[in-house]
Amino acid sequence: MRLVFMGTPTFAVPVLEGMTCLDGSEIVGVYTPPDRPAGRGRIAQSSPVKNYAEEHGLPVFQPANFRSDETKAELAALQPDAIIVAAYGKLLPKPILDLAPLGCLNIHPSLLPRHRGPSPVATTILDGDQVTGVTIMLLDEGMDTGPLIAQHEFFLKGSETTDGLTMALFELGGNLLREILPQWQSGELLSEPQDESLASVTRKLERVDGSADWSLSADELERRARAFTPWPGLFTNWNGSGLKLISVAFVASDSAEFEPGTVVATDHPDLPAAVATTKGFLGLKTVQLEGKRAVNVKNFLNGSPSFIGSQL
Repeated sequence: MRLVFMGTPTFAVPVLEGMTCLDGSEIVGVYTPPDRPAGRGRIAQSSPVKNYAEEHGLPVFQPANFRSDETKAELAALQPDAIIVAAYGKLLPKPILDLAPLGCLNIHPSLLPRHRGPSPVATTILDGDQVTGVTIMLLDEGMDTGPLIAQHEFFLKGSETTDGLTMALFELGGNLLREILPQWQSGELLSEPQDESLASVTRKLERVDGSADWSLSADELERRARAFTPWPGLFTNWNGSGLKLISVAFVASDSAEFEPGTVVATDHPDLPAAVATTKGFLGLKTVQLEGKRAVNVKNFLNGSPSFIGSQL
């Protein structure tokens, strides 16, 4: 089976690695976005998928899009039986979707049709879902609306962050894909349409989403801190500077006597400071003041004792 792989970030690399080990298959092309300038020197930076492909001698293609006839012909010349997509980040036009006989198979990190769109993992955490999973689907011209091929559930512990959960789900998706691809090729496995009555759509995250709103409950703010890891993070302002709340915990104590946003001292050894909310306290473990390195809150308080009693 001739396979073309399309992907970009670090968590797509295990999927590509798994595809290279699939018996009876050959990766005939790896598609990833063009190198982008990064850092202060604006040096061109390759995607993790490109780096892996080049290290393992796989042919790499980096078109900006698939609008040109030349790009379409280049892909067609590879004669793929299937195109595997894992966090590629680009829309594929219908001629590309229709190119491979077995279709374009996409790994989506949710149990579709729940959490379609650009931020399914963060939304899973924000919503407090207890179960999520991964879906192998056929891409169509909609946003995660194509037929379902296979799904696998993943039960959450309530401590996951978006980056960690994303990696876990794509590893699960890569394993599932290797398992079902021979059955899909043979016709033993069939796709089925999504139930539109169960569909929900996520939105793209913005930096402002990370601003701590103390009128929310501590439980919700704790979920936001995990959902917004690594970006945009959960942050607030103190003493005229930005303060990033890197590691936090929900404390269920009654906070009614304090104005939301008030920093209070606690007798908890791991949470020496907490912030009052409309319901409960947000315990602080690790913080980072703008322009400074991240420190645990005990050390932060040693250098900034006036933090206790302040209003964030």
